[in-house]
Amino acid sequence: MGFEVSFGSQGIVGKLGMLIGLAPLGVALLCAVRPTEGRLALMRPLTLATIFAALCSFVAGLANMLVGIGHTRDISAVAWQNVALGGAETLIPLLVAFGCLTVAWLLMTVALRRT
Repeated sequence: MGFEVSFGSQGIVGKLGMLIGLAPLGVALLCAVRPTEGRLALMRPLTLATIFAALCSFVAGLANMLVGIGHTRDISAVAWQNVALGGAETLIPLLVAFGCLTVAWLLMTVALRRT
């Protein structure tokens, strides 16, 4: 039995939530190589956008799970293994976004040391 939650299993909101996390990572990489005041200032709003996108993806995933459970007439007929997989898929955009932010802010410490 394998654990298979992938990018392809995400909906459009989850995919966008994960892709937005790449923006601060790219800016932080540029800052680490060539720090400028403008790039440093850009990191705060990009970080907030990534956090909001991750939370939006998470809430959308939870809503979809609850709708799926709600459409089941008999609660004993709910496939709880599928609900658990849906919960795992819901957490993936949070993991990716916060992982990207962690690496981005570690790169920003390098950039701040260089300025």
